[in-house]
Amino acid sequence: MALTQEQKKQFKSIGHHLKPVLIVAENGLTEGVMAELERALNDHELIKVQFRITERDDRRALIDELCQNGSCELIQVIGKMALVYRRNPKPNRNLSNISRYSGL
Repeated sequence: MALTQEQKKQFKSIGHHLKPVLIVAENGLTEGVMAELERALNDHELIKVQFRITERDDRRALIDELCQNGSCELIQVIGKMALVYRRNPKPNRNLSNISRYSGL
């Protein structure tokens, strides 16, 4: 499902206040990282991911791979932070960042 510009704008404003839930280091997308990504997206829908990789091209390739493997949509990249979203059909209102911050 493609997001509209209005939705992306809203998600960016919500994401501004979030802290990184997942940190990806030099080892890349390990099995543990992917399991934590799956858990975080199921719980929160919108998450911030920090990449501890210095090379910009490597970091961008890893972000694209993360979005493809995690079936999530990239909202924004600023420096070493990426904001990603995946809709949960049955979100938990207490955990979902979308529900908590937008009042949906």
